[in-house]
Amino acid sequence: MGNRRDQGDNRGEQAEAAEQEAARQRIIAQAEADRTPVEDTTRAVPDRRWRRDR
Repeated sequence: MGNRRDQGDNRGEQAEAAEQEAARQRIIAQAEADRTPVEDTTRAVPDRRWRRDR
């Protein structure tokens, strides 16, 4: 009887681990979708530099 309980606990742990991995994959996929490619970014320059160069 104890053996059956251990198997049930193990299945529950496996299901939880699978859910956590799926959630992790969803977060990674969302981060990749929201990521701005380096080529599309510009370097921010403080206003002082623009005033000094004029």
